Amino acid sequence: MAAAARTSPALRIDGFTPLSSTDYPDALSAIVFCQGCPWRCGYCHNPHLLPATAAAALAWTDIVAFLERRRGLLDAVVFSGGEPLAQAALGAAMREAKGLGFRIGLHTGGAYPERLADVLSLVDWIGFDVKAPFAEYAAVTGAPRSGESARRSAQLVVESGVACEFRTTLHPALHTAAAVDRLAEEVCALGGRHYVLQAFRSTGCADAALCADDRPAITAALRTRLAPRFATLRVRA
Repeated sequence: MAAAARTSPALRIDGFTPLSSTDYPDALSAIVFCQGCPWRCGYCHNPHLLPATAAAALAWTDIVAFLERRRGLLDAVVFSGGEPLAQAALGAAMREAKGLGFRIGLHTGGAYPERLADVLSLVDWIGFDVKAPFAEYAAVTGAPRSGESARRSAQLVVESGVACEFRTTLHPALHTAAAVDRLAEEVCALGGRHYVLQAFRSTGCADAALCADDRPAITAALRTRLAPRFATLRVRA
């Protein structure tokens, strides 16, 4: 518990899901939602998590106490957000959860390649949100040069051998079919083997124009074009 006391003041947690069967492949997991993200993607459905200035809703020590009671019942702990890597205390929290016997999952957009490199040895599975062709990232994230960070992070993940799912949330106002083709080719060239297309969901999205645009972004033709590039291609509604 001493380690939890050291990490809990710095790890800013805004939410916690005690049980999920969908956030870590083939495993029951708990989800820790961390505050903070340097990017401002219009389709984000957790905009309340973007600033890291609000009072933490939960203490890491309380989550550790919960996890201790769930050993043997849960398989994994997934750190999500926001962007979990925005917080320097993430590695210590991962280390403590892993020490309790849990597998570690990470949901990330790859905004902090150096911090990602520091925690890769602790992580068992990564859900990597790849936003657009890397040269076109700023149009989605609102952050100049964000594609460079994402590309480097994606390279680190593939080179590490950690199990990874690359996934893209598609919206017709942000992604043309040609752009999705370019993105898929870039992910494939990096060595990504598993790709998921995610349909935009208006729940939580603060951009009224995106919410009002209900044109389908994922078509059967798109799936047919992309499928040969990957070992698995799935669509998540």
